[in-house]
Amino acid sequence: MLNSIKKFFGIKTVDFKNLVKNGAQIIDVRTVAEYENEHLRNSKNIPLQNLRNSFQQIDKTKPVITICASGIRSGSAKSILQNEGYEAYNGGSWSGLKNKLG
Repeated sequence: MLNSIKKFFGIKTVDFKNLVKNGAQIIDVRTVAEYENEHLRNSKNIPLQNLRNSFQQIDKTKPVITICASGIRSGSAKSILQNEGYEAYNGGSWSGLKNKLG
């Protein structure tokens, strides 16, 4: 049933593990305090409110996976980056992506 819902809304399943293996960048858009408390190794912290002024910190030639606490801010970040021409994916919560990456 979940796959039917995803198909209806045009949600594609993303192989995040493969994306990271092939050089994708992980951008954590939580606040600095949230990030410092706990985060994924090799992720870069760019708070959502600073994203539009931080494009130079993100390699446009590599895919970008955005993460946050729940997936809401990372969804906004994904849209912002896609509008700027990045190949971007919403990884959802940082802990959920951590589990997917194993």
